[in-house]
Amino acid sequence: MTALTLSTAGVSGLRADALVVGVAKGSSSASGDLVLVPGAEEVDAAFDGKLVDVLDTLGASGAEGEVTKLPAPSGFKAPLVLAVGLGTAPEEDGRFGHEALRRAAGTAARALAGAEKAVFLLPLADAADAGAVGEGALLGAYSFDAYKGAGGKDGSGRNGKKPLGEAVLLGGNPRDKEFKAAVERATAVAEELNRARDLVNTPSNDLNPAAFAALVQEAGKEHGLKVQVLDENELAKGGYGGILGVGSGSASAPRLVKVAYTSPKATKHLALVGKGITYDSGGISLKPAGHNETMKCDMGGAAAVFATVVAAARLGLEVNVTGWLALAENMPSGSAVRPGDVLRMFSGKTVEVLNTDAEGRLVMADALWAASQEKPDALVDVATLTGAMVLALGNRTFAVMANDDAFRAKVHEAAQEAGEDSWPMPMPEHLRKGMDSSVADIANMGERMGGGLVAGLFLREFVGEGITWAHLDIAGPAFNEQGPFGYTPKGGTGSGVRTLVRLAERAAAGDLV
Repeated sequence: MTALTLSTAGVSGLRADALVVGVAKGSSSASGDLVLVPGAEEVDAAFDGKLVDVLDTLGASGAEGEVTKLPAPSGFKAPLVLAVGLGTAPEEDGRFGHEALRRAAGTAARALAGAEKAVFLLPLADAADAGAVGEGALLGAYSFDAYKGAGGKDGSGRNGKKPLGEAVLLGGNPRDKEFKAAVERATAVAEELNRARDLVNTPSNDLNPAAFAALVQEAGKEHGLKVQVLDENELAKGGYGGILGVGSGSASAPRLVKVAYTSPKATKHLALVGKGITYDSGGISLKPAGHNETMKCDMGGAAAVFATVVAAARLGLEVNVTGWLALAENMPSGSAVRPGDVLRMFSGKTVEVLNTDAEGRLVMADALWAASQEKPDALVDVATLTGAMVLALGNRTFAVMANDDAFRAKVHEAAQEAGEDSWPMPMPEHLRKGMDSSVADIANMGERMGGGLVAGLFLREFVGEGITWAHLDIAGPAFNEQGPFGYTPKGGTGSGVRTLVRLAERAAAGDLV
């Protein structure tokens, strides 16, 4: 993991592989003009105040995500200057938002793969800026190399370059309590988010439900978390028909994992439920060709919940956070659940399974009801649930639905504060009728149009009465099949982690429900 440190030393005397400076497009009428972002004044002075002219000659425009490299001026111990674009400069106060800083730092960290140390000269007006830059650098430096090279699964052998070794934030005083806390938070959140990315990227032959549960138990011992694992026998005894039904076609038996962080100062309890389909073939309703290759990512919701609980423990948040991971592998076989079968869920309701590829809502239903029995102050579920939501919102935005409009707004606000793209979605009551079944209490499918909303309505049926609940459908942003951008790598992204951590922080502050 990349190290993150603060420094107030002079730039020229710092030994590093590179100095990172920011550039932007001018916000005035001459919007095409390149401008230097605050923080790089000492480097600019060494260029006789002509660093912008040099970068302009090299073709830099200041566009977001653009990287321009040039030799450092004489007298500096770092040999390279890397200029990263932040986009259009703000017109009002001149301060860039945290997400712009986060993305710029992530872009620079990716471009500096192989370097041992880089000094970031991006603007740090306060500790929150330092946290954003640090978080971006740590997330951008992420690399999943466990299966590359002669080193094998332990990652000791790598094909290609190692991630950036250390990111130094210049201008942040390491003795300042606020700056120090910001760096500690950025480190904890980024490391746990990268844990979620690792889980999503791990192939299904190495991450089945039992293996996932074992990893949670190991982390529980390390961070003082209480972990309870229900195996297939205990699930059968407890009547968890949804999880058992989905997992019935696989040689890898399902699990329900409860992982709890308890604060002695907590007055609120936040419950989180994550979809953990470690591989989704679609079951008997087999997915078409071309849709199976990335289905190891269908446990992204459970990974996000697990990472959030550990992050809450590491940050010592004054709130109780309980994660429920509904883990199963959805496979076709002679023992698999069939279209037309009826499952009796943990809540006692019966569900007619019309499509075995609508399996996520079945395992989530059991976990939601289990979480509801503890009467949390708020309940949030996270799932790579529907392709319909990808069609609606694209690959970078997740949906937020809720049984309370005010709570839905708070979840959306938390996502914005954390730098994650989300969008509030409705839950139209008329769509509920489409899930009426002639043989069971409810069917797991309804109208095709608005399928993402239908899935949310199905989940709502399994939330306990009087419990404030929200549903995050992260099917779009959970797995990036395109090229990397900003601090987002190709593959698992850790979508939802920062939003859930922010919700936990707001709950600790008494600002959630």
